[in-house]
Amino acid sequence: MLDRLLSRGVLVTGGAGFIGSNIVAALSDAGVPVIVCDVLGTDLKWQNLAKHALAGFVHPRDLDAYLAKNPPLSAIVHMGAISATTETDGDLVIESNFNLSQRIWNWCTDRKVPYLYASSAATYGDGEQGFRDENSSTALQTLRPLNLYGWSKHLFDRFVMREVESGRSRPPQWAGLKFFNVYGPNEYHKGSMKSVIAHLYPKVVAGEPAKLFKSAHPEYSDGGQLRDFVYVKDCVSVIMWLLEKQTVSGIFNVGTGVARSFADLAKATMVAAGLPPRIEFVDMPETLKARYQYFTQADLTHLRSVGYSTPATTLEDGVADYVQKFLAVSDPYR
Repeated sequence: MLDRLLSRGVLVTGGAGFIGSNIVAALSDAGVPVIVCDVLGTDLKWQNLAKHALAGFVHPRDLDAYLAKNPPLSAIVHMGAISATTETDGDLVIESNFNLSQRIWNWCTDRKVPYLYASSAATYGDGEQGFRDENSSTALQTLRPLNLYGWSKHLFDRFVMREVESGRSRPPQWAGLKFFNVYGPNEYHKGSMKSVIAHLYPKVVAGEPAKLFKSAHPEYSDGGQLRDFVYVKDCVSVIMWLLEKQTVSGIFNVGTGVARSFADLAKATMVAAGLPPRIEFVDMPETLKARYQYFTQADLTHLRSVGYSTPATTLEDGVADYVQKFLAVSDPYR
């Protein structure tokens, strides 16, 4: 099914990161040549790639020069970004998350190369306008992201939609993926941005209770804040499907379509670890209260309407797989 990718290969930006390295793993397992663009730094991020053969590696500072040589690529999967929702350097975020995304868009347009890129559920802000991935500039302009990261992703979504609606040239296939709360293997380098599961697991197996934020919203109980938690394997499944379906383009939500509570998540983590559920609640930091999302839930109508029919992994099944096959073993990398 991926035969057209085998001869030329795929460039994955952010390929040593969390979602990116899981995409690299799936492509590599399918025999597709993969070129990774990323910064490895001095931590253990390289281990996200250690199990897989690569056709090439490009540092982000060299990406423009690399693309100027017109490498033969079957697709670009652009996952590279500054993804910390706490980042405050606006110039750095715009260069990384908006300007670079535009340059890759233009390159793919000129060379007629499919272009898949990471957007984010953070573009929906507090969710007051709902979570429909409606593909129109009119719909997008109503969204108000709560942080710089979400705004930078939203800015590129709006650029893409203007290009499409104007009738200007564009890549032969393009897809923006609004990932919801993703968890799973290879997120270990993300520090405070790791999933709650990754934070909780080492503490609960050490005998500590799971600690969750108290609610500061009268409509939500402590631990009752709701998120659409999606297993990274489901995100990869959508991307691999899109790479096979060159006729499908658009901005799509990527989640489960079901909101679950943080209390559910903590209980699932402890059950997967073979422990009785034990939860304590702590005060939410004042700096977080004003921009805290109490509810997210992906509307998957658009994704289903274009033919993607694979069921999402349930929270309990995804957490059990993550805990037992990765977090609880000596080699937790995919």
